[in-house]
Amino acid sequence: MKNTAIFVIILISAACTLFMRVLPFTILGGKREIPQKIQYLGKILPPAIMAVLIVYCLKDVPSDFKGVGMEKLLASAICIAVHLWKNHTFLSIIAGTVAYMILCSVW
Repeated sequence: MKNTAIFVIILISAACTLFMRVLPFTILGGKREIPQKIQYLGKILPPAIMAVLIVYCLKDVPSDFKGVGMEKLLASAICIAVHLWKNHTFLSIIAGTVAYMILCSVW
C-alpha cells in the first residue's frame, strides 16, 4: 500500500470516529434532557458488558481447573475483590490483568 492510501484510510477513520462522537450532541442538543431510555441504557449496559467479558474470559476454563484455568479464576477473584474493596472499575481491571500476568509467568 502506498503512503497516500494509508493516509486516506486514516483520515476516513478519523472522520467516522469524530462523526460518531459528535452525533449524540447534535441530536440531543445542548439544553434538551436525555431521554429515559438512553439513561436506562447508560445504567444497564456497563455491568452487562462486564458480565459478557467475564463469561468470555472464563469460557475456556476446564472443570478440573488444571493449567490456565486456575490462573484465570484467581485473577478474576482478585479483580472482584479489588472492585468490592475500592468500587473503581479501572483499578479492578488493572489489578486483575496484572495478577493474571504475574500468575502466568510464575505458575
